[in-house]
Amino acid sequence: MPALATGAGHEPGLYELLAALPSQLQPHVSRPEDNTFLQDMFGERSLHSLIKIHEQLQHYEQSKPIPVLDSAAPLAFELFELLEGKSANGEVKDLLQILARPHVKSLLSVHDIVAQKNYDPELPPLPEDIDDDEDSVKIIRLVKNKEPLGATIRRDEQTGAILVARIMRGGAADRSGLIHVGDELKEVNGIPVDDKKPEEIIRILAQSQGAITFKVIPGIKEEATSKEPKVFVRALFDYDPKEDKAIPCKEAGLAFKKGSILQVMSQDDATWWQAKHEGDANPRAGLIPSKQFQERRFALPRPSATLPFQKTSTRRSSGFRRSFRLSRRDKKTNKSMYECKKSELYDMADVPTYEEVTPYCRQSGAKHRLVVIVGPTGVGLNELKRKLLISDPQHFSVTIPHTSRAKRSQESDGVEYHFISKHLFETDIHNNKFIEYGEYKGNYYGTSLDSIRSVLSKNKVCLLDVQPHTIKHLRTAEFKPFVVFVKPPTIERLRETRQNAKIISGKDDKGSAKPFTEEDFQEMVRTAQIMETQYGHLFEKVIVNDDLSAAFSELRLALKKVEMETHWVPVSWTHS
Repeated sequence: MPALATGAGHEPGLYELLAALPSQLQPHVSRPEDNTFLQDMFGERSLHSLIKIHEQLQHYEQSKPIPVLDSAAPLAFELFELLEGKSANGEVKDLLQILARPHVKSLLSVHDIVAQKNYDPELPPLPEDIDDDEDSVKIIRLVKNKEPLGATIRRDEQTGAILVARIMRGGAADRSGLIHVGDELKEVNGIPVDDKKPEEIIRILAQSQGAITFKVIPGIKEEATSKEPKVFVRALFDYDPKEDKAIPCKEAGLAFKKGSILQVMSQDDATWWQAKHEGDANPRAGLIPSKQFQERRFALPRPSATLPFQKTSTRRSSGFRRSFRLSRRDKKTNKSMYECKKSELYDMADVPTYEEVTPYCRQSGAKHRLVVIVGPTGVGLNELKRKLLISDPQHFSVTIPHTSRAKRSQESDGVEYHFISKHLFETDIHNNKFIEYGEYKGNYYGTSLDSIRSVLSKNKVCLLDVQPHTIKHLRTAEFKPFVVFVKPPTIERLRETRQNAKIISGKDDKGSAKPFTEEDFQEMVRTAQIMETQYGHLFEKVIVNDDLSAAFSELRLALKKVEMETHWVPVSWTHS
């Protein structure tokens, strides 16, 4: 390592210590590579330079130099004027040339600024020809970098004035505290804007770099500085401001996907809220359509795609709810009987926009969240539930369905079914005690809310597969459902992976299993697409059942995270 030279009389310091360290540490280094590492590290030029700068700053702090004068530039100007009229010998001419150089003038000016510690920017002087009756104006200078200013403008329809329409929370204009909603914009960088369109002004601002000077007339009512409570929402639809023709400024828009968690920063505007993605370090907010505005837009006529009530091929009439029989050992009664009595018209009226949410983590000893699994017939819901039950029967369980049919000799009440009279079943239907029910050959079958409560009260995870339109009835603070949508892969993959698989047919009383047909595959994919379109905003987890083992592992991991980690849930679930 080369020796580090120091000036004569220089006191030993960090610089000298740095030079001596490698030789001092060498006896303590056992491996050659460690010695090489230390030599390279302490021999770095950049490190030496930093140490030099550190020592110079320390020396400066200790000496605390005081400027001889803080007006070197005016003094040089006076000297220049004094010498200019004198006899022009060679030395005087050289001095005058030096003092006239722009770089020397700038150097002296900087010296005076540092000496006076006057670092505030110089604002342009106010015009002298302002009438006494003219509105008071503000001259504002903002330094613009690549970040947008974070304000939108509009033209007042009555007066024609250019007004500040909104200030984006966390943006440059908001952080400055100098521009407010309602301020009238008169000039930008000295260019009058009275006769310009908002689009032209935006182009001027976009092309400007560095300091931008605004001349504004303050609005009558300045924006009140109020600390709004933190509001978080889950987006229930995809949004791209570049494709939104209604947004006042596409560049100010905030794009998001269905399921994104957004922090709403301002709801002052009835049409456009200001929000940012939760956890985003960037404090600047973006524009998103308000809940009311988006609901109005969604209310416009849309293509109607209705979800068939488990309507499948002629080989499996209306799709018997196998969830009613999952706990049974005898699978011979796979009958097609399910027909929900609740109307789907309410579903079509639901408009998914935003849902206010809050962080939630299940506390030790609290009831588990209900696990709702939905998907089209034949996708493998029962296989996934069965694998969960086998994997940990002490932790997972399913509900025991109710029926009005007579108990058979090999059956026990409360094991295969809860057997009740037809009159009592109809009474419970009238009292809304069933989340699902249907009728087959004159007998009722159904899943009661109490059967769900019974499983949860045993500190078990209740696995429930239902038709998707019933999910909204389960989304309560009591059940806090975690909804998993199991969707099929592509038809090509279905043909490859379901070649030897069979599907339960409800055509006859024996409920025989028959191979999948091409019609089955097409119906499965089509139904999944409709489910995702109509109810996708309610799904917290989507699993593609391409491979049963992989799908089971993914589901098992998701359920473990639900129990252990913090998730966003509707505010109503925690405030009830």
